[in-house]
Amino acid sequence: MLYRHFATQEEIDRAYDPMRGRDPAVLVKDWRKRSEASRDRHRASHNVSLDLPYGPTLAERMDIFQADNPNAPVHVFFHGGYWRSLSHREFSFIVDDLVNAGITVAVVNYALCPEVRFSETVRQSQAAIAYVYKHAAELGVDSEHLSISGHSAGGHLCAMLMATDWEGTFGLPNQLIRGALCISGLYDLRPFPWSWLQPKLQLSGRDVQEFSPLWLPCRVPAPIKLVAGARSQKSLKGR
Repeated sequence: MLYRHFATQEEIDRAYDPMRGRDPAVLVKDWRKRSEASRDRHRASHNVSLDLPYGPTLAERMDIFQADNPNAPVHVFFHGGYWRSLSHREFSFIVDDLVNAGITVAVVNYALCPEVRFSETVRQSQAAIAYVYKHAAELGVDSEHLSISGHSAGGHLCAMLMATDWEGTFGLPNQLIRGALCISGLYDLRPFPWSWLQPKLQLSGRDVQEFSPLWLPCRVPAPIKLVAGARSQKSLKGR
């Protein structure tokens, strides 16, 4: 067996490719359209800062959507794309309800595999959180009310952030994150070296061991919600 009960790459690919039988271009086009509309709305009210650098590389950028209230809670979102596609710009549409509720939102971009090693996606995600926490005053947010979420690869990155030794590595309090929502995240990397993604991810055995949140201790004492999307029963019956 390659992984658990999966004996072939085809079995792994079938289980771990959510776009099988779908047109990803149509889905991403909709995300981009909705996200551009969100950015336009926030530009009109002058409460968005686009491509704010949080690190030295060109990929290390985030869009900040400000709530109207000063010293607002801040929520940091990490996009999906299996660590090798998409960007922050496809996901601006997630901010509207949060901003309307008085929460400032940072939508994070990070470098993609294989342009960078897998470990670098984790490091950049850590750097984004450290930046928001350290620069809370100039961002107009409350560092004591910082939460995170992410989808797919972003869910994995959020889980890695909860497993980070913030005190030992960054000199920051381990309780800097107050809550995490991981949406359809990938927490066990063992199947991916056997999958269609490996030419992009180029995962080593050490990567699998060090960056599988399933096997790591949670170091941040905060609530975590793990949720997963699925087709509805109605859509299944219509197939």
